[in-house]
Amino acid sequence: MQYGLIMAGGSGTRLWPLSRNAKPKQLLPLIQGRSLMQLSYERLRGLLPPERIFVGAGAGYRDGIIAALPELPAQNLLGEPVGRDTANAVGLAAAVLARRDPDAVVAVVTADHTIEPVPVFLNSLRLAFQVIEEHPGTLVTFGIVPTHGHIGMGYIQRGEPLALRNGAAGAYRVLGFKEKPDKPTADRYVESQRYYWNSGMFVWRAATVLRELELHLPDAHRGLVRIAQAWDTPGQQAVLGEVFPTLPKISIDYAVMEPAAQHRGEAQVAAVEMPVSWLDVGSWPAVAEILSADADDNATDCRLCVLLDSDNNIVISEDPSHLVATLGVSNMIVIHTRDATMVCAKDDAQRIKELVGKVKERFGEQFG
Repeated sequence: MQYGLIMAGGSGTRLWPLSRNAKPKQLLPLIQGRSLMQLSYERLRGLLPPERIFVGAGAGYRDGIIAALPELPAQNLLGEPVGRDTANAVGLAAAVLARRDPDAVVAVVTADHTIEPVPVFLNSLRLAFQVIEEHPGTLVTFGIVPTHGHIGMGYIQRGEPLALRNGAAGAYRVLGFKEKPDKPTADRYVESQRYYWNSGMFVWRAATVLRELELHLPDAHRGLVRIAQAWDTPGQQAVLGEVFPTLPKISIDYAVMEPAAQHRGEAQVAAVEMPVSWLDVGSWPAVAEILSADADDNATDCRLCVLLDSDNNIVISEDPSHLVATLGVSNMIVIHTRDATMVCAKDDAQRIKELVGKVKERFGEQFG
């Protein structure tokens, strides 16, 4: 049977001070009053019923997720006691689902992105499920068709087309994964038309990914199996809390996907093409791309703001009664919340995580 897993971990530090430990970016109403996680759930609902959709996130976000997704069965929230990266996040879901349904096929999607148009996303998902049906031992990843040579993205190198029934096209063998390249290399990748942006989304049989974890990450596999054996029993939380924090912290890309693409496992790796508009909403400049801009290229989301002789700024306020005013300001980010205001140059947007670290050094978790 087909299932969906939304990976909703992380605290979204680069969207501070709006994103906090208590309410991370995936729960913020950033897109026309809806959160990224709600959008991810709605996309999956185009193909799957609520009872076959699961969410992997920190246990501390449980109440917020349940409130945001009232259709989601509470038992479908796989609350992690601590973050142990994506290999264990997807491994936990695979272990739990394989125990319930040995034939489970899982689509792993993110809660960090906007994806349009949704029908194209769903068509790619259907094609990935078809790949697994016809080639059960395959790990499928989704390749986003690149629009330019992006140096902040990982890339997937595609090989020959994968043979499918009814002449279905759009699935390819994967020759390898490439780390974030320099600009000339990224441009060559795009010009060749044989590379995709790595989406970080997957489809696989739960049993297949568990077998690969057993081969490449045996300590994690043993721990995940132990957790799954206790799932839906009175000892579930005790075993989860004891075992999960001890699992080796590593991404699914490094742990499984890259070795499998190098034929160092039992599974083959395929990429399904996904020709969508895809945006990782992980920084304030990325958020600005989904906001309306004025004639001076100021991207704003605030009820009360006055920008005089100011251009190319990002100005956001969550306080409807607070006025934000700028004069003679360019290329700046101004984010106002009820208890914190941040001002920084756009060029320093990637350093906000560093700033949050300094804030926590001085004030603890009060503003974290």
